[in-house]
Amino acid sequence: MSAGGILPVMARSNSHDDQGTVVLFGGRSEIGIALAKRLVAGRSVVLAARRSDDLDDEIAAMRAAGADNVITVEFDADATQTHSSLIETITVDHGPIGAAIIAFGILGDQHRAETDVAHALQIAQTDYVGQISVLTPLANALRRQGSGTMIVFSSIAGVRVRRGNYVYGSAKAGLDGFASGLSDALHGSGVRLLLARPGFVVGNMTADLMASGTKPAPMSVDAEQVADAVARAYHRGRWEVWIPGPLRFVGFAMQFVPRAIWRRLPR
Repeated sequence: MSAGGILPVMARSNSHDDQGTVVLFGGRSEIGIALAKRLVAGRSVVLAARRSDDLDDEIAAMRAAGADNVITVEFDADATQTHSSLIETITVDHGPIGAAIIAFGILGDQHRAETDVAHALQIAQTDYVGQISVLTPLANALRRQGSGTMIVFSSIAGVRVRRGNYVYGSAKAGLDGFASGLSDALHGSGVRLLLARPGFVVGNMTADLMASGTKPAPMSVDAEQVADAVARAYHRGRWEVWIPGPLRFVGFAMQFVPRAIWRRLPR
């Protein structure tokens, strides 16, 4: 196993995967942009985000990375009624899709979510429901195409949910289960789902959390490290990657911590 926690090869990416359009759902995502930069050379890329007319920096980053063509489309993760038609439009106008990076999400405020049901539901909506709403029609489109890779970001937070972040963690746990099952369902279809499980990511998403006094967890990574590991896994045809690699063993050990001890872990 490599330092990126990559499983043995199960399938190599095919020609459509390597040459088809790269689609980034969450066109401002720090991790998503870092990963897309590693995949877009000589290819078209679609950046799907809210306020799609204000993506100048992201467009410049894609062009600097060697993208042949950069397209922007309006995308709201919470507007689930629009997802199927958007994916159909992208497939028809800009296909075939080689890689679809699903990189949107919110961390939310755990303390607020414990008493504010609307905030708790917002986290679940964006981090779980919105992901299912994109992945389901996207998987169907790629099945019809007969090729393509979907890259989904789970988290160590979803492996065993802690009291200190149980709202976000439970959404990631649900996504992890959904993506794992979908990956198995896609076996033999020519379509692959690459499931990435990073640890604590130091970056834009966690900046406010760290500003409040939270210290990065052991084996923390940054967006560039995540992107490097996922890009390697993508090109090697993998189905799963932990970042960093040793996190796999931490995730395994977490399952065996007695609940009486687990519930006393620091918030």
